Amino acid sequence: MRKPNRHFLLHVGGGKSAVCRWGMAVPLASMVCLLAILFLLSACHYPRPDLSSADLPEKTKDSLRYLYERHYTWNTNLEVMADSVSLVCPPIKDTYISLYQGDRVVVAEFAVHPADTVDSIWVKLAHTQEEQGWIRESDLKHSFVPADSISQVIYLFSRTHVSYFIAILVLFIGAYLIRAIWLKQLKLVYYNDIDSIYPLCLCLLMAFSATLYESMQVFVPETWEHFYFNPTLSPWGVPWVLAVFLSSIWLFLIVFLAVVDDLFRLLLPETALFYLLGLVCACIFIYFFFIFTVHFYVGYLFFLLFVYFCFKKMVCSSGKYLFRCGNCGEKIKEKGQCPYCGAINK
Repeated sequence: MRKPNRHFLLHVGGGKSAVCRWGMAVPLASMVCLLAILFLLSACHYPRPDLSSADLPEKTKDSLRYLYERHYTWNTNLEVMADSVSLVCPPIKDTYISLYQGDRVVVAEFAVHPADTVDSIWVKLAHTQEEQGWIRESDLKHSFVPADSISQVIYLFSRTHVSYFIAILVLFIGAYLIRAIWLKQLKLVYYNDIDSIYPLCLCLLMAFSATLYESMQVFVPETWEHFYFNPTLSPWGVPWVLAVFLSSIWLFLIVFLAVVDDLFRLLLPETALFYLLGLVCACIFIYFFFIFTVHFYVGYLFFLLFVYFCFKKMVCSSGKYLFRCGNCGEKIKEKGQCPYCGAINK
C-alpha cells in the first residue's frame, strides 16, 4: 500500500517541478521578446548626443540639442517652396518681410513664446544681412524645404498633387498598355513575362521599400524627419531601419540595370521599350498601393500575399524552359520546332 502512495507522491512532485519550470520559462521568454522589441524600437531612432563633456562650448551643446530635438539647427540652409512667405520683424508692430519661391534663407536663432497658443517655437531666418525675420516652426516646415537636393526630391514625391498626377498618368499608360497587349500580345511582367527573375525581383523590392517607407511614417516619424533635414545616401551611420531602406534603394537600382540588360538581350528594342514602360507603371502602382494600404495596417497582409505569389511565380517559371535549341542555343519549352530559328529539335 505504501509503494503506490510513494510512487504517486513522486509523480506529483515531478509534475510540480515541470509546472514550475514552465512557469519560469514563460516569463523568461516574454522578457526576452520584450527586450528584443525594445532594442528594435530604440535602434529605429538617432542616438541622443552626449553633452556631458566639459570641453564642448555651450553654443555647441545648444546646437547639438536643437539638432536632436528639432532635427535642424543654426546655419541650416532652407529654400522657400510656397508661393510667398511673410517673416515677422519685431519690435516694430505689423512689419513683415516677404520671401518668394526659390529664395534661400539660413536659420539664425530660436525662441520660445509660451503665450503663443498656435506654436510656441519661433525661428529667426536670415535672407540677407538686412532681411531677417521670425516665423513659427509649424509654418516653417510647411513653407520651406532643406536646400539639399535629396531633401527636395523627398519633398517632391511627398506632395499630394504630384502623387495624384502620377497616379492618373499611370492609369492612362496602363490602359494603353493593356489594349496594346490585348491586340499585339506584348510582353508584360508576371503575366506574359520574359525568361528572367529580375522583373519580379524589382517589383518585390519596390513593394518592400514602399512598405518600409510608410512604416517609418507611421511608427517613427521623428526618425524620418531627422533624415529629411539631414539626408544621406550611405546606409552607414544611420538607424538600422534607415540603413535597410537605403540598402533596398541601392539594390533596386542594381536590379533595374539587370532588368534593362536582360530586356535588350532577349527582346527586340521596340518590344523591350514597351515592356520597360509597363514595368515602370507596375512599380509606380505597387508603390502607391502599399503606401496607401500600410497606412491602415492592412498593407502588411497584402505584402505577405504579394511575396507569396511572386515566389510562386518564380518557382513555376524556373521549370518552364526545360530544353535548349541545339542550333541557336535559345531556351525552349519542349522538343520540336524552335520558335526562334525554326530548327527541329528531337
